[in-house]
Amino acid sequence: MNKQVRVRFAPSPTGPLHIGGVRTALYNYLYSRKNNGKFILRIEDTDQSRFVPGAEQYIIDSLAWCGITFDEGVSEGGPFAPYRQSERKDIYRRFALELIRSGRAYYAFDTPADLENIKQKFKSEENPNPQYDAKIRPFTDNSKAKGMEDALQRIENGEPYVIRICIPENEEIIVHDLIRGEVRVHSSVLDDKVLFKSDGMPTYHLANIVDDHLMEITHVIRGEEWLPSAPLHVILYKSFGWDPPQFAHLPLILKPDGPGKLSKRDGDRMGFPVFPLQWTDPATGDVSSGYRESGYLPDAFINMLALLGWNPGTEQEIFSMEELISLFSIDKVGKAGSRFDPDKAKWFNHTYMQRTSEEDLVYQLKNILYSKGYSRDENTLLKIIQATRERFTLVPDIWKQTWFFFEKPVEYDQEVIKKRWTEQSLSFLTSCREALSKIADFSHSIVEFEIKKIISDNGFNTGNSMNILRLALVGGSFGPGIYQIIDILGQNETIERIEKLKAYKQ
Repeated sequence: MNKQVRVRFAPSPTGPLHIGGVRTALYNYLYSRKNNGKFILRIEDTDQSRFVPGAEQYIIDSLAWCGITFDEGVSEGGPFAPYRQSERKDIYRRFALELIRSGRAYYAFDTPADLENIKQKFKSEENPNPQYDAKIRPFTDNSKAKGMEDALQRIENGEPYVIRICIPENEEIIVHDLIRGEVRVHSSVLDDKVLFKSDGMPTYHLANIVDDHLMEITHVIRGEEWLPSAPLHVILYKSFGWDPPQFAHLPLILKPDGPGKLSKRDGDRMGFPVFPLQWTDPATGDVSSGYRESGYLPDAFINMLALLGWNPGTEQEIFSMEELISLFSIDKVGKAGSRFDPDKAKWFNHTYMQRTSEEDLVYQLKNILYSKGYSRDENTLLKIIQATRERFTLVPDIWKQTWFFFEKPVEYDQEVIKKRWTEQSLSFLTSCREALSKIADFSHSIVEFEIKKIISDNGFNTGNSMNILRLALVGGSFGPGIYQIIDILGQNETIERIEKLKAYKQ
C-alpha cells in the first residue's frame, strides 16, 4: 500500500523569503495538492547566530499572500508538533546519541586553533584545502582517535564538544533524484560534518533528517543548492536504518543577465523586487521592495513563478492555481536553471490586470479616491476604467492612468509647449471655449463635430491643435482618446481647464 504523499517547506528565519524560496514552496504545494497529500511548514531555526527577528512571520505572511496554504505547521499545528526546530532540541540530542552508540558518529573536541593546525599540517599542492575526513580523523582530538572513556570524562568535566558523522570509507553513495536521475558520489570526497554543536543545537543536516523521518515526509522537493548535501543525508538515513524519502532538487532561478543565481543585488541594480513582500531590515532599517507593494497581483506572481523551471509541454502561459495543481508533475521540471525576466513578470501582471473585472477595478479606484478625499458616481468611474484599463500593468497604474480626471493640471509639459504651441494656439483655445460653452447636448459626437469644425473653418493645424487641447485637459501628451476625456470631465470642467491654460500662456 502506497504511503500518503507528505511534503514540507522548511525555510530558515534568517531574513526575507527570496522568490526562489517561494517557488520551492509553490512546487511542494502543487505536488501535495495534485496527489491528495499533506503540506507542512517547518521552521528550521537551529542556527541561532543567524536568526533575524520578524523573519518567521514574514515567511508566513508572504506565503499567505501567494495563496499557498498548509495542512500542518507552526501556525496550523498538527500531529507532529512542534514544527519549529528550536523547540525540538531534546529530540535531536537523543538521535545524535543513538549515532554515537552505534559508532556512526563520534565526539570531537578540536578548537578552531586545532583545526587550523591540522589544516596546515595536511595541506599540499594536490590538496590545498584538506577536510576533516577519514584520513585526518586519527590525528584529531576526538573519541575515535582517543577512545570513548576519555571523551566521556572530558564531557563530564564540562569541556565543549561537537558530534560529527563518521563517514564510511570506500563506499559509493547513490542519490536517486526525480529530476536529475541517479547521482553517484564516492564517500572519500565527503567530510565528517558536524551534526550536533557545542551550544546544544543540531546542525541542519541532523535536524533535517530526523524531522523528515519523524514527520513521515515522503518527498523532499528543495533547491539545487542542497544537492551536494544529499549524499550525506543518504548516509544518515542509512546510519539510522531508515528509508530515505524521494528527492527532487529544483533548478536555480538565474539572474536576467550574465551567469549566476538571481540575487537582491540584481533586483536593486535593475529595478525589480526579489522578495514577495516589502522587507525592512530590523538591524539597519533598510527597506527592500516587494512584489505586493510594487503592485503585482498574487495570482500573476504565482503564475510567473510556476513557469520558472516547470513547463507542461504546451504553449499555454496563463494558468489558474487550480490548473497548475491539475497539470503539475515533477517530470516536467527541467534540470537547467531558468533565467528570470523582469519584463515577462510585468507581462504576466498586465495580462492579469486586463482579466480583472470592471467591477473590481472600479472598487479599487473608489478606494484610492476615498483615501485622497475624492468621490465620483459609479457610472463615471466605470467610464474612466473603460477608457484607461488597457494601460494598467501594475496596481498603482490605476491611479497613475486616471489621476487627471480628478485633479486639474498644476503644471504643463514644456516639451509639448515648445513643440506644439504656435501663435494660433490661443485663438484655437478661445474658439473651443466659446463653442463648447454653447452646446446644449454635450455628447461625444457633438463635441467632436464642433472641435473638428473649429479646426477646419479656421485652417488650424490639426496635430498642433489637438495636442494643445490635450495639454489643457491633462497637462501633457498622455491619456486615452481626447473625446473620451472630455466626455468624462464634462462641460464645466473641460471649459475651466481650457481657461486655465489660456491664463497660464497670456
